[in-house]
Amino acid sequence: MIPPARHVSSHLQVQVKSTADLVFSVAVSGDHPGLSESLIFRLDGEEIEAEEQLDSSRSRLHRLRETAPGTLTVDYEADVPQPAPAAQLQGIDEILYTRPSRYCDSDRLANLGATHFAGLTGYELMSAVTQWVRTKVSYQPGSSRVVDGALETYLSRVGVCRDSAHLVIAFLRGLNMPARLVSVYAPGLVPMDFHAVVEAWHDGAWHLLDATGLAPRDSMVRICTGRDAADTAFMTTLAGSTRLRRIRVDARVDGELPYDDKFSFRTLS
Repeated sequence: MIPPARHVSSHLQVQVKSTADLVFSVAVSGDHPGLSESLIFRLDGEEIEAEEQLDSSRSRLHRLRETAPGTLTVDYEADVPQPAPAAQLQGIDEILYTRPSRYCDSDRLANLGATHFAGLTGYELMSAVTQWVRTKVSYQPGSSRVVDGALETYLSRVGVCRDSAHLVIAFLRGLNMPARLVSVYAPGLVPMDFHAVVEAWHDGAWHLLDATGLAPRDSMVRICTGRDAADTAFMTTLAGSTRLRRIRVDARVDGELPYDDKFSFRTLS
């Protein structure tokens, strides 16, 4: 299905308490053709320049070095008229996304995964893992800590989108299927925010999985791709002291939202 044109935006207000080195991941990935966008950083009302860095997955990171204390605002908006080409397996992706990572501790969940999903492979495995997390983990804002990984989510059975995504990824990796986290703009998401979903590699394609089922997958727009939330956070403070004071995210499509049966397989476009 060809997705409708999508329109996305985000606004962040950050209090910089001491000189900081900051990285933001709010811009749509570099894969989208015909993209029209604006990204503006202002410190105490004065526009400042950010350094853009592109990683192997075409994620665009914007870095502000030695940001002086003050009120920093980040304003991004983009019109996405066309779908991006299907993501491909790059370099060492198959190794990188099968190893355990900071929040996807697949080594600690491998035996549990083998018990829950014994004998399943391929599409059946992806479907079973997604459905298990969807039915066993309750979506509850504020229920998890930023330090919690997949094992904590398995034990608590509550979390937000990133927690469900981490658990799906950990189960799949523990059963030798490459899987990774993707941050997206998600038209139809309620409450509106940045959203975290999963891509799993099978049969020559990255398949898009969302255990929350909170937004239609065909409407989503890729922002950043990585091993887990440590790689895909919308804001990272590398040095200094900051406080996020405000965040606003908006995402919509032209016309009606596409229908998602939540069970068929999709690729992110």
